[in-house]
Amino acid sequence: MSRARGTYVTGACPLDCPDTCAWLVRVDKEGRAVEMRGHPDHPLTRGALCTKVSRYLERTYHPDRVLQPLKRVGPKGSAQFKPITWEEALAEITARLSDIVARYGGEAVLPYSYSGTLGLLQNGSMDRRFTHALGASRLARTLCAEAGYNGYVYTIGATIGTAPEDFAHARLILLWGTNTLTSNMHLWPFVLEARRKGARVIVIDPVRTRTARQADEWIPIVPGTDAALALAMMHVIVRDGLWDRDYVAQHTLGFDHLRERLEEWPPERAAQVTGIPAARIEALAREYATTRPAAIRINYGMQRHGGGGMAVRTITCLPALVGAWKEQGGGVLLSTSGAFPLNREALKRPDLMPHPTRVVNAARLGDALSPDPAVRQRVLMAGEPDVPVHALIVYSGNPAATNPDQNAVLRGLAREDLFTVVIDHFITDTADYADIFLPTTTQVEHWDLHPAYGHYVLALNRPAIAPLGESKPDTEIFRLLAEGLGLKHPAFRDSDEDLIRQALDVDHPWMEGVTFERLMEEGFAYVNLPRPFLPFAEGNFFTPSGKCEFYSERAARDGFDPLPTFHPPHETPLPTNGTSSNGRLALLSPSAHYFLNTNFANVERMVRRQGEIRLLMHPDDAAARGIADGDWVRVWNERGELRLRAHVAADVRPGVCYVPSVWWRKFAVDGQSVNVLTSQAEADMGGGATFYDVAVHVEKWKGT
Repeated sequence: MSRARGTYVTGACPLDCPDTCAWLVRVDKEGRAVEMRGHPDHPLTRGALCTKVSRYLERTYHPDRVLQPLKRVGPKGSAQFKPITWEEALAEITARLSDIVARYGGEAVLPYSYSGTLGLLQNGSMDRRFTHALGASRLARTLCAEAGYNGYVYTIGATIGTAPEDFAHARLILLWGTNTLTSNMHLWPFVLEARRKGARVIVIDPVRTRTARQADEWIPIVPGTDAALALAMMHVIVRDGLWDRDYVAQHTLGFDHLRERLEEWPPERAAQVTGIPAARIEALAREYATTRPAAIRINYGMQRHGGGGMAVRTITCLPALVGAWKEQGGGVLLSTSGAFPLNREALKRPDLMPHPTRVVNAARLGDALSPDPAVRQRVLMAGEPDVPVHALIVYSGNPAATNPDQNAVLRGLAREDLFTVVIDHFITDTADYADIFLPTTTQVEHWDLHPAYGHYVLALNRPAIAPLGESKPDTEIFRLLAEGLGLKHPAFRDSDEDLIRQALDVDHPWMEGVTFERLMEEGFAYVNLPRPFLPFAEGNFFTPSGKCEFYSERAARDGFDPLPTFHPPHETPLPTNGTSSNGRLALLSPSAHYFLNTNFANVERMVRRQGEIRLLMHPDDAAARGIADGDWVRVWNERGELRLRAHVAADVRPGVCYVPSVWWRKFAVDGQSVNVLTSQAEADMGGGATFYDVAVHVEKWKGT
């Protein structure tokens, strides 16, 4: 669209958030982006961007943005570079990669990317074609969602759930392990609409978050014990005859087995594990079972512990037990990602692999890069000859700050025999260790296609401005690398517009009418689902049986208990442990309100708004350690330690402390971020990361 003040270009937010907002960028006559605002016609964005993304242009035009290739001239980690040309950068990269592949094989090359962008093109197309054709190791991208995804699928069959706009029809909303106002703000208007109609909103969370302070009730739970609470709720519902007999009989599988399992979980037992009084569990169960419609919103933070997959599996049994799926505004939502049947295989082209290559878990990157052969052997390929990772290509990620067990990651990045290429906008903590740095474009400078995981609208991102300086889209960078390595397959000649058309080339009723031409004209489109969307009102689950599977034979075949159960966390001290916690506290580190992973953590406005890094701890825990509000404290475990100020308040349950994340190491008080404390241990399902399953000691700082 055009206005007297300039031209408006439609795009989409690329960042790791369920909302996947549509935006409008105003470009002046000189070709500079001068304004960004939420698209007023998008059914979820409704003209509003979050406080972070509304300032996205400050990242594009940030004075520290790097706009030309660089080569390391100092020690690894020193961030000492000199400018070089693209020709020089590509020549060195391709020469080094060719030598590594010739000497060690393609699996000595490891790509690392995660959620710097969620776009299907810039983080899931030409990059995969390149690494597949090279025969490189594959990365299992497990840091965020894998455990919960697996648990959800065992019960429901696909990551499809209640439409966010239908929360407006609910009479009871459980926001369970989700800080909606920070991490899913466009759901909140529908929550408020429901409240205006009389709905109650209950937050279940170990921390009194921004969202919990706005709710009708906050139920503080011990981290990692959500499955125990769900089991006890189901115990009460079945014991008191409050389940939906017709729905259970017609649309679920394994109720009799479930009923036997629930006998093991009376509220009194769950109270000992969760820290929630038995009477409150009883009341919550009855309120959930008797209020119609009832909606549950869970998010991925709640599954980042040792039993995270089973926790999600167990909670997602609740709506079927009470028949909540039958009504608009009932059910559960974790993710909507399963509703976008795009042709991802056409984008990634796994057929280009010369043979199936090894898979490296992103959550265990520190071990995979370890200088110690015994450590990396158990991660890379147990029982096979040790082929270390000799080349690391990092894009759309900042693992030196965001990965668990940060000190292990840094030891790997510091290896002199590791050739590291970083593709980014800034010299991040990871880029400090790069041998070659390549400048990439921001979202307003390239094409992309964006499904969502918090709603059912697909968005197209169009470039609003030309790439600044010498920056190039990731898709173009990997085309150039393929050319330099002599990879001649026609797949490397596809343009970005070609890639979008390939992704949309599917024969599926949900994608009927969602075409490239329509997206070019409108900017976004609902996938072709019924509205209102009541996915399981009449059953039709995506499981093998077509029913909600209380009993899952597929889970049993995969080595899990076929029934919902409780898997305890790895480290988090539980109330039933008595004194065995040795005075340790459970540590949580969700995203800071003004950051998104490490995005915006170098933007002065956001750093100023976020304020000083502090450790939140309960007054009882502080008093037991002689700590007062504002004191400097030492937070430590066997992996590392932090020094920061304490904030003492009853906004966290006893036994739990909280540090928002993720600050860049170079901007932290003592050059450390919270991930020096987190663990590479895997969750129960999918190899998921366990960022929120951490035990720490906290003491008053005795240094100077």
